[in-house]
Amino acid sequence: MTNPNPVPDDLSMPVLLRHARNTYGTAMRRALNDAGYDDIPGNGLYVIGGLALDRADIPLGQLIREMRLSKQAAGQLVDTLVTRGYLERAIDKDDRRKLTVTLTERGRAAAATQAAAREKVDADLLAAVGKEDIDRTRRTLAVLCDMIHDVECAKGDEA
Repeated sequence: MTNPNPVPDDLSMPVLLRHARNTYGTAMRRALNDAGYDDIPGNGLYVIGGLALDRADIPLGQLIREMRLSKQAAGQLVDTLVTRGYLERAIDKDDRRKLTVTLTERGRAAAATQAAAREKVDADLLAAVGKEDIDRTRRTLAVLCDMIHDVECAKGDEA
């Protein structure tokens, strides 16, 4: 399929990635707001979506590392999501020094709403560009994601 709106060659990848992310974020926010989940803070979508994908208890420390937030900011975010009924916090059954967070029933319902919105964007994108382009884009983005891992590993080698 051919895109009726070709992308200018001078449009940088970071700009395209930011706008693509905003397309998903806007669709998910709109669906969540329409369903009554309008009190989820900014990074809350990442937390709720990530927990829904893993379907298992996640140590709070792992959550903080993945979000690349300070411990204080991540703690405040989790506190807010607990207070608003999306998450439940518990002591890790294997290591009592750690806390885990899980989705509550409200959190799972919000995650389902968020997933449906993401799936709608995915379906619209598939209809617009076709499976081959989507598969190529996924491969490209996966390589781009791996590049940061390679850079971080190289930094570790220097120490």
